[in-house]
Amino acid sequence: MTTAAELSPSSTRPLDPAVVARLAGLVTAAPGRPRQPSHAPFDGSFIGEVPTCTAEDVQEAQRRARAAQAEWAARPLADRCAVMLRFHDLVLERQELVLDIAQTETGKARVSAFEELADVAMTARYYANTAARHLRPRRRQGALPVLTRTVEHHHPKGLIGVISPWNYPLTLAVSDAVPALLAGNGIVLKPDAQTPFTALIAVELLHEAGVPRDLFQVVTGAGRVLGTPLIEGVEYLMFTGSTATGRVVAEQCARRLIGFSAELGGKNPMLVLADADLGKTVEGAVRACFSNSGQLCISVERMYVEDAIYDRFVPAFVERVRRMRLAPGLTWDAEMGSLVSQDQFDAVRAHVDDAVAKGARVLAGGKPRPDLGPLFYEPTVLEGVTEDMDLCRDETFGPVVALTRVADAEEAVRRANDTEYGLNASVWSSPRRGAEIATRIRAGTVNVNEAYAAAWASHDAPMGGMKDSGVGRRHGREGILKYTEAQTVAVQRVLPVGPMPGLPLDRYAKVMTAGLKVLRRAPFLD
Repeated sequence: MTTAAELSPSSTRPLDPAVVARLAGLVTAAPGRPRQPSHAPFDGSFIGEVPTCTAEDVQEAQRRARAAQAEWAARPLADRCAVMLRFHDLVLERQELVLDIAQTETGKARVSAFEELADVAMTARYYANTAARHLRPRRRQGALPVLTRTVEHHHPKGLIGVISPWNYPLTLAVSDAVPALLAGNGIVLKPDAQTPFTALIAVELLHEAGVPRDLFQVVTGAGRVLGTPLIEGVEYLMFTGSTATGRVVAEQCARRLIGFSAELGGKNPMLVLADADLGKTVEGAVRACFSNSGQLCISVERMYVEDAIYDRFVPAFVERVRRMRLAPGLTWDAEMGSLVSQDQFDAVRAHVDDAVAKGARVLAGGKPRPDLGPLFYEPTVLEGVTEDMDLCRDETFGPVVALTRVADAEEAVRRANDTEYGLNASVWSSPRRGAEIATRIRAGTVNVNEAYAAAWASHDAPMGGMKDSGVGRRHGREGILKYTEAQTVAVQRVLPVGPMPGLPLDRYAKVMTAGLKVLRRAPFLD
């Protein structure tokens, strides 16, 4: 039996009740609403309570945010950008408190919590420094050169709804909201019921940085209660979660004819090709599969290893997984922490037990670690996974990876693409060959010689899923323009585009035909 190396459990340092109460006060809820508790996955201890909001609370939050939005949109963009740079600084300055809250609510290792924090700061910095470029009026090619001056403008949509998940409750609560705010919109956020305080500390820092209190509203409670009224009162929705819920959200948005963007599920592949650097690939594979305890939409759950390197790579990878450091607590010692909830723990265990019962071989891990905490599950490596096993195609969303030997790169690509998902992928090979292989994988982001962070942290480039892994993109130009209404203003000068008074229509057609032939090779504005 394989085990993960153990550290002595370290203190979870209970959060200051005064801080918890202050954060709960940021939720928009009528007095007397029932309270919902939050508990720490490390040991089940009580963290605090937030209101259980109702549809009426959602509508009140929308009213307040909408009332504040017009004034915010009228502020110079430079002022809004300055607010986001202050937010960037505050996130970095207050990181100890932010990390403590994120770890306490999610059970993740501190290094995984720091990834979230760094991403939030990087996103704020990126959009603060590029919003003016993305949002500026752009000259477009007019109908008739010289005679038509056409300009594209972008106006805020108004009110944006954000529904964020529990696995990255800091970055996914506010990193999508940052460009929406910079574009001049108001926000109503519904964080996951398991992790409200991580979202709330980020919102508090946004308020401190200069975002008006009413402009960014938070409601807490069950998605099945709050989701519909949230969608019914916004002009755009950003959703991160499961594909099944994403379909429901899409239907609701479609009925209202509002835009939406969704990052959904994944069953992400990693390709280890014969010319990969063995040592770097082993370390990269550990991060790819087990960061955030595998509770990461873009983590790897399927690994295809070329035959020529399989017998060298697999023993080295398995040995490294067995040495992974698991521990609870708020220190930097652990490489992997706890799962977030009993439901998630049960889902991971069910996938592994089903696979083993049907003949899969456990090379590392494969069992709970109650000695560390109630929701700890070892990083698990399986071999011999077949189509009749639940984890073969269904997203596990936990620290489990299935290894498969393939004959060559062609088979690896074919198997990588044999899925309904297309969110992220990882290719390990020489840079030139890896980049070529990457373009053949049907995934929204593909990392070469990296697990996931290279593509995710390239904030100037779009990030999102193909196939059943999502709709739309976050990051880059697309990540801010989706929160705007594009408007074309065309000014016609001297001559009309249509027939001129007094000119016979057949003559007009001949003149236009001659002109179109001349313009056939005319350059367009970039």
